[in-house]
Amino acid sequence: MASRAFYPAVAAIGIAVAGGAAWWYQSQVKGPKEVVASNGATSGAAAPAPKTGASGAGAPRVAGVEVAKVEKMTLQDDAQSVGTLRSRQSVMLRPEVAGRISQIGFADGARVRKGQLLVQLDDTLQRAELSQARAQMSIAQANHKRNVELVAQNFVAQRVLDESAANLQVVQAQVALVEARLARMAIVAPFDGTVGLRNVNLGDYVKDGADLVNLEDTGSMLVDFRLPERFQRKLKVGQGVELALEAFPGRVFKARVEALDPLLDANGRSVGVRAVLPNTAGEAQGAVPAGKKAAPNGGGPLRPGMFARVNTVFGVNDAALVVPEEAIVPQGGRQFVVRVVEPAAVQSATGLPTDTQWVSLRQEVKLGVRRQGKVEIAEGLTEGQTVVVAGQQRLQRDGTPLRIVELGKPQAATPASGASAPAAAASR
Repeated sequence: MASRAFYPAVAAIGIAVAGGAAWWYQSQVKGPKEVVASNGATSGAAAPAPKTGASGAGAPRVAGVEVAKVEKMTLQDDAQSVGTLRSRQSVMLRPEVAGRISQIGFADGARVRKGQLLVQLDDTLQRAELSQARAQMSIAQANHKRNVELVAQNFVAQRVLDESAANLQVVQAQVALVEARLARMAIVAPFDGTVGLRNVNLGDYVKDGADLVNLEDTGSMLVDFRLPERFQRKLKVGQGVELALEAFPGRVFKARVEALDPLLDANGRSVGVRAVLPNTAGEAQGAVPAGKKAAPNGGGPLRPGMFARVNTVFGVNDAALVVPEEAIVPQGGRQFVVRVVEPAAVQSATGLPTDTQWVSLRQEVKLGVRRQGKVEIAEGLTEGQTVVVAGQQRLQRDGTPLRIVELGKPQAATPASGASAPAAAASR
């Protein structure tokens, strides 16, 4: 029985001794507690003063980053869209009455003038009706003239004169009606232009409203396109537009904004824009060449229905400051970049290694136009300053020592050898 009680007692004593030994060892190894603050410095009752040497235990960790310089370049503020070329004037000629085609006054694709006869329908019946109505009008005029003389001599009553006058008016109206019907049998060009390919032949019987031929005024062309509503304040009548056409690769045609739609599209939240450009033979930039006159109604290379890529130019800045898009750090609705500066430029940069050449400094900026991986800096930076383009996530505070990294080149192990000038890294 004594042996049974002895073993549990020995086990309990062993556990107590082991726990005490573990507590004593930990207190001897760790010593005073150290708490690392958010700024990289240590705090606590027994924390030692930070060392200033390169190997100091409390020195901030050096962060490897990629950098680029703030550059100055010509930047164009524009917006891209697509559109389709349209004729200045375009109409599909259709007869207002049914009839048989007796004459065609044009050739396919020919130029025509305003008022020129294009299609004549058989008007034999209408001409006969007109002759009959004119004969009746002659009789009515004669009767009315005779009644006027008789009334003046008191041979007939005034009522007879009034009836003859009313009859004359009725006959005149009939003549005007027949003349209008006769005029509808002839289809003339409403404006100067170029006809298309006719869909009818001589002798065809056509119904009212049937398509005969299209007429296009291609002396100048229209292009309708749409832009997002955010560009509405920038759009104005007369500003320049550049067109690139699939039919003419490598060529640029100049146009100008002619009108803006006052109604915005509620579905796409866009504004309609109409631009006009000349259509002259042989132009390379949409302008009439020297020594040549503009063709009034065609003759140029442009045709209705061509697909166009439209570039609306709002302005050109010859001295825009730009940085790579990767340098922008959005935060809380504001835009920032991380500059690469000397330690003396950051007051909070303390406890740094003695060989530190560059540290980080967060800078708020205002952005402008974005083009081809570049962002315009409207406010906040000057030309030649260096910004971080990769590694910003490791820069949680200003004054963090930096090591400039150049991709494709071997990196030294020490910060001193890696802290090369930002300008060298930005030149790649």
